[in-house]
Amino acid sequence: MTRKVVITGMGAVNGCGLTVAQTWDAIINGRHGFAPITAFDTSNFLVKIAAEAKGFDPAAYMDAKDARRMDRYQQFAIAASKEALAQSGLHITDENADRVAVIVSSAIGGAKAFQDGVRTLDSVGPRRIDVFMIPKLMSNGAGGLLSIQTGARGPNFSVASACASGSDGLGQAWSLIRHGVVDAAIAGAAEATIIELGVGSFDRTGAMTHRTDGVPQPFDKERDGLVMGEGAAILILESEASARARGAVILGELAGHAASADSHHITAPSDTGKPGATAILRALDSAGANPDQVGYINAHGTGTVLNDASETRAVKLALGHHVATTPMSSTKSMTGHCMGMTGALEAIFCLNAIRDGVLPPTINYHTPDPDCDLDVVPNTARQARIDLALSNAFGFGGHNSVLAIRRY
Repeated sequence: MTRKVVITGMGAVNGCGLTVAQTWDAIINGRHGFAPITAFDTSNFLVKIAAEAKGFDPAAYMDAKDARRMDRYQQFAIAASKEALAQSGLHITDENADRVAVIVSSAIGGAKAFQDGVRTLDSVGPRRIDVFMIPKLMSNGAGGLLSIQTGARGPNFSVASACASGSDGLGQAWSLIRHGVVDAAIAGAAEATIIELGVGSFDRTGAMTHRTDGVPQPFDKERDGLVMGEGAAILILESEASARARGAVILGELAGHAASADSHHITAPSDTGKPGATAILRALDSAGANPDQVGYINAHGTGTVLNDASETRAVKLALGHHVATTPMSSTKSMTGHCMGMTGALEAIFCLNAIRDGVLPPTINYHTPDPDCDLDVVPNTARQARIDLALSNAFGFGGHNSVLAIRRY
């Protein structure tokens, strides 16, 4: 017997805002979060801009001592979780703690801690390495800290599947609740890779734009790469029975999830789009839905030449002739690509699109590309009532993860 999984809380920190409300207001009004990088000197870098979480102050969410013991990605996770838990009203007690999971994913983990540790080792030796180095760099560190802070004692782990990490983590939480292993989960992802090593190494893959204005351009013929973002997105998931029993406000249903692998190339997506289509169709099947019921897709839409064309093929294969009437936009045109976190953030966008009847735009769209010939909601948000949305997340390594979110 399976159970319905609902969403009762949301929290977000990213380059477009430090709360869900701030972020959503920016997204539906087409305001991006890009600016010159302040985290480090970019003089020797070809990449000059990113979507930093501007104005983020960990002191607003924790005391200074705790903040010093965390990597930036963990600070983001704590901040977003506090917002999500406050909205949800979920109280973790000794009676329910064993039934609450914490699954906070990260593709990279404590990137800055790792970079700082190597520099310390090289400059002054091993005895000066930060004693909190290991807890800071662990990709499961954010989840561990949240478990300690909230008292949740259910399953606690982090999924690392590159840019699909956040979506896969939500999918795992969905499965645990659906099958009765737990009643609730604090689930999502966090990432903080806007550092020298992160930007420099990702640029070496050829995936980043070097322009500083009017980018990225997902699905546009002139697209030439992504812009990096950072932050955290956390959702509170519960069984429908658990949420109703405590009188929680139910925001929507996480109706399905599926994943697949390209088995093709370590960084390039499958050029056929077939594995991505498989994930889309399986996600719909798990939600008990058909292609003609999809009202909106939040695309992976990185703004890279290969990804956008492959994703377009995947969606066409999955939806068939229904694709002609299914809008699909890329909010990475505003938030940037937040690596493993973005799938969780885009699940929030799908939920808000259903709630508010507004489809987010793909900004910076000017020149149509025959290889990306779908309705990408160009440049301006659109009013539309939808009942089911999909969130695509396709990552390096050939990971494809799709979430189905439904009106409750």
